[in-house]
Amino acid sequence: MNVDEVFEWRGRRIAWGRRGEGPPVVLCHGTPWSSRLWSPFADALARDFTVHLWDMPGYGASSKDPEHPVDLGVQGEAFAALLDHWGLDRPRVIAHDYGGAVALRAALLHGAGYSALCLVDVVALRPWGSPFFTLVKENAEVFALLPDAVHEGALRAYISGAGHRGLRDDDLDTLAAPWLGGEGKAAFYRQIAQADERFTEQVEPRLADLSFPVHIVWGTEDTWIPVDRAHRLHAAIPHSTLSLVPGAGHLIQLDAPVALADELRRWLSPRPSAG
Repeated sequence: MNVDEVFEWRGRRIAWGRRGEGPPVVLCHGTPWSSRLWSPFADALARDFTVHLWDMPGYGASSKDPEHPVDLGVQGEAFAALLDHWGLDRPRVIAHDYGGAVALRAALLHGAGYSALCLVDVVALRPWGSPFFTLVKENAEVFALLPDAVHEGALRAYISGAGHRGLRDDDLDTLAAPWLGGEGKAAFYRQIAQADERFTEQVEPRLADLSFPVHIVWGTEDTWIPVDRAHRLHAAIPHSTLSLVPGAGHLIQLDAPVALADELRRWLSPRPSAG
């Protein structure tokens, strides 16, 4: 599924796409990913739903102007504005990684309304960030000066570490592509430099205020955001549900695509009415 539409927002170009017919479903990616990670799932779900994909500003096919902040605060505002632009009436939202914090901020701080939210291996509770992520954050200006070939090698190794079963070369190429070249390399280190746990700290005390159903899905072998966060998040959100996917790492979409697709289908299926 392509993101070939553009939403102009505060000087940024936000790439998005829509496909299918039926109740609205929105898919949110994280970092250092883009909508491409969700694209096969979007294609499958489009048989029964109107599926919306988007690339956060600074990611994927969206604009990467170095003057534009790309922190989680901005992304939460951007998502709320995009939902308003689409005119959706309480969509179901599926979010991965950073997308979880973005979706939570949009709902808790910017008035976005969902009918339900599915959080898949998300950034939501402190602490977060892999050792490499922390190293780059503390030395982003130095890393941005790496020769392109060295940058590409480090990038591919970093991305590979998010999988548990090992990534196919074509999947690794797809995930790395937006971060290559001069603009992509600079954008990669810029988004890490602007990562800040204060953006999740602001919403953690409000998780109990979520009034719509929340389902949490987590890979048991996630080394980027360990599975203990899933249990903590489940405890922090009243009436939430939790499903663990064995043998899947942080890139659960690639480690266990069938199990994740089945999980999402069950979650999206209409609930039988009482009585």
